Amino acid sequence: MINSGMRSRAPSVAGALGALVLLGCGGTVSAADQGIYVGGSIGRADVDLRTDSVRIDDDDTAFKLIGGLRLLDSFGIEASYVNLGKVKDAGLSTKTEGLSAFAVGFVPVGPVDLFAKAGLYRWDTKVDSDTVGRLVSRDGTDFAYGLGVQFRLLSLSVRAEYEVFDVDSAEDLNMLSLGLTYTFL
Repeated sequence: MINSGMRSRAPSVAGALGALVLLGCGGTVSAADQGIYVGGSIGRADVDLRTDSVRIDDDDTAFKLIGGLRLLDSFGIEASYVNLGKVKDAGLSTKTEGLSAFAVGFVPVGPVDLFAKAGLYRWDTKVDSDTVGRLVSRDGTDFAYGLGVQFRLLSLSVRAEYEVFDVDSAEDLNMLSLGLTYTFL
């Protein structure tokens, strides 16, 4: 009888210990959920610009510097400087860079966050010709959005994301990137 009583308690003790371990791990992961974060990403920009006199379609290395505030487990705001590289096509080159501001929705799944964001991109584009110099210089503010996933390990996160910049004169202006962020607790 003593053995049968011990056997019935063993699973409940193991279950209780397992629950304590999971609760302890959950606290370390959720500690990095909220706060100010900074980071950077590097990736590839796809640029397809069209104006009355210019068409450029190519891709280049792009990067961005990120700063944000995660207000809740499921919501934050983010700003970034985005440099979409220097794209060359048929004797023309273009450089597009700007600032973005996003509202970000997060779906935490353990140490992984799925996120979607929407906001504005304040951009500046310069188009140069190899033979005549500056052809076009334009700027504006347009809608931007993106999707991504990040893996959190305490205060450090590794993220992959895809962003679309809905610029009027661009048929495609997007960026696929991989980056790191650090959250200040």
